[in-house]
Amino acid sequence: MDYVENRMAQEAAKPSPSPEVQTIATPINFILLSLFLLILYYQIRPKPKVVLPAAPPPVVFKTFTPPTLLPYNGENNMPVYLAVRGRVFDVTSGRNFYGPGGPYANFAGRDASRGLACGSFDEEMLTKDLQGPLDKLEGLKPDELDALRGWEERFEEKYLVVGKLVAVGDEGKE
Repeated sequence: MDYVENRMAQEAAKPSPSPEVQTIATPINFILLSLFLLILYYQIRPKPKVVLPAAPPPVVFKTFTPPTLLPYNGENNMPVYLAVRGRVFDVTSGRNFYGPGGPYANFAGRDASRGLACGSFDEEMLTKDLQGPLDKLEGLKPDELDALRGWEERFEEKYLVVGKLVAVGDEGKE
């Protein structure tokens, strides 16, 4: 029995942890410490570099003639341009309307002024002779001119002006 009593006396002589230390080392505190360390890791870990998308190619304002505007009809991965009253608009973002198969597809790559003024998508609204003079919009009624102004304002709000339309032979003239 002496051995047991000596052993108990040795254990009793050891310094015991204070009550505060005994209450800190609990399972919930261990979980909280683990969560804190995890959050800290996510805050200071190296982050991947942000890669910005490439900028679209710059749009250069240029002078078009009816033959040089014609290829910009959305076919063969070309942008979609159309002219209204001598100003050429890039309507590529509205490709589903103005591009191939769209309801306004016959205006793509062309001067759409008369067709928009008359509210007609027919081929006879388009200038047939691409080498001839531009349509002066003569013979339009006041309400058709108002409709054309409305279309022009709508295009100005939504699309970029990328050039001007001039007759063949007038490219260098101001």
